[in-house]
Amino acid sequence: MTDTAPTPAPAPAPTSQDLVRAFHRAFGLGVGSTPANVSPELARHRQVLLEEEVAELAEATESGRLADIAHELADVVYIAYGTAAVHGIDLDAVLAEVHRANMSKLGPDGRPSYREDGKVLKGPSYRPPQVAAVLRDQS
Repeated sequence: MTDTAPTPAPAPAPTSQDLVRAFHRAFGLGVGSTPANVSPELARHRQVLLEEEVAELAEATESGRLADIAHELADVVYIAYGTAAVHGIDLDAVLAEVHRANMSKLGPDGRPSYREDGKVLKGPSYRPPQVAAVLRDQS
């Protein structure tokens, strides 16, 4: 009879947020520990970075090259997560709350309503995201 120890469970894969925070730490870009405002200069810098990435996404979309579109989408998300990191925001928790709110847009019949351009409209059961509460829970 052999005595074997149970195999430990594998470590969970890092989230996108984990990866971006690791990048920020490695490059000295700052990672806040709790939600907080940053200097106006840093906030503007992060906004400019996001605008640059969105412009690059627009160019990729015009080109129609799917790999370029995917790359630029990832860059937009990377900058968004980086901006959350410098603010000390757990963006995954905020996204979960926004998702909850978005799912409440369904009508009483469980079906969505759309604007002419395809945007999903808020139904009568819509409950807005409680982002301030999520941020309080992160403090």
